[in-house]
Amino acid sequence: MSHELFSRNADLKRLRDEGYFVLRQGGYLVMREVPYVDARQEVRIGTLISSLTLAGDQTLRPDTHVVYWDGDFPCHADGSRIQGISHQAHAIDLGHGLNATHSFSSKPDGGYTDYYHKMTSYANIIVGPASVLKPGMTARTFREPEEEEESVFNYIETASDRVGIGALSARLANERVAIIGLGGTGGYILDFVAKTSVREIRLFDADDFLTHNAFRAPGAPSLEELRDRPKKVEYFQRIYSKMHRKVVACNVAISSDNVHLLDGITFAFLSLDAGKAKQLILEKLEAIGAAFVDVGMGLELEEGSLGGILRVTASTPEKRDHVTKRIPFEGGGVEDLYASNIQVADLNALNAVLAVVKWKKIRNFYRDLEHEHHSTYTTDGNMLINGDIE
Repeated sequence: MSHELFSRNADLKRLRDEGYFVLRQGGYLVMREVPYVDARQEVRIGTLISSLTLAGDQTLRPDTHVVYWDGDFPCHADGSRIQGISHQAHAIDLGHGLNATHSFSSKPDGGYTDYYHKMTSYANIIVGPASVLKPGMTARTFREPEEEEESVFNYIETASDRVGIGALSARLANERVAIIGLGGTGGYILDFVAKTSVREIRLFDADDFLTHNAFRAPGAPSLEELRDRPKKVEYFQRIYSKMHRKVVACNVAISSDNVHLLDGITFAFLSLDAGKAKQLILEKLEAIGAAFVDVGMGLELEEGSLGGILRVTASTPEKRDHVTKRIPFEGGGVEDLYASNIQVADLNALNAVLAVVKWKKIRNFYRDLEHEHHSTYTTDGNMLINGDIE
């Protein structure tokens, strides 16, 4: 991906052609081996880092004039700071093996035209004093970067890195996620999970994708697609493989004959009806040490309007004693709210959002003060309740 990015874009290609040691790491453009002078008037080597603004694999005009810097603050030849570029001093983990100690701000009239203009402008400011103390010092090393590890994405994920949360996003990178049940809620869960760098997304469902499914799932299938009566897992795999390379379709309902297909999973989302299969799945996930979130939705039509409850129940290796009380394993009965199969797209999406947020809290992407393992949302009172508080 990096090789094509540099060959397709004149500004990036020019940087390499002129000998700058530049590479892409995550959603950043990185210039390594940039000489600078420190406060002791010693020449050292630092790294310039800029976020990338892309349209697919095409660079656009930089949307910020700020860059990150990994090194001490650069100085003039006499050891005084180059104060004109000062912005912020803060140690930050940018993810992708990148760290920064400072950010710099230097904006020419009209801004930077492209990334060649941006990166060489900063390099010239920083390297100049080093070439005074050591004539011939330059950031043009004519070194080729090593081949990068293949991404799970078909194009560069720039959303995290342009706002400096790449290190947080990396906390999800080693996950192997199962989504079991691709009805309305499961489809939205996939939509959100596919936008993360998880190592694998395994989809489980044996049903066809029919017309009613189209009205409670993300996206908009064509009439021709519905006529083809695709399997749910294949329909969603086809869509989300455009973005994420590791979406695996398992066209099965999980049973004792195939429950081994969950081996290797580190986290699972359960969005399927109550029944013996759910009990079997939970036992397997517990046996392999996987955490999971089970979702439920119960809506009832009363007095001309819908009302009901959404449920999100989490289970982790550290806390599983609540599962049998919180998750229904048998459907039916007049007292069983979750036996109702009324679903609407907005509440499917909300149930999915709550489930994915809980996953990210478990993995420390989001701050989690209460560490609740059960929560409900009631529509008529707009109440989101931590169910661990009795």
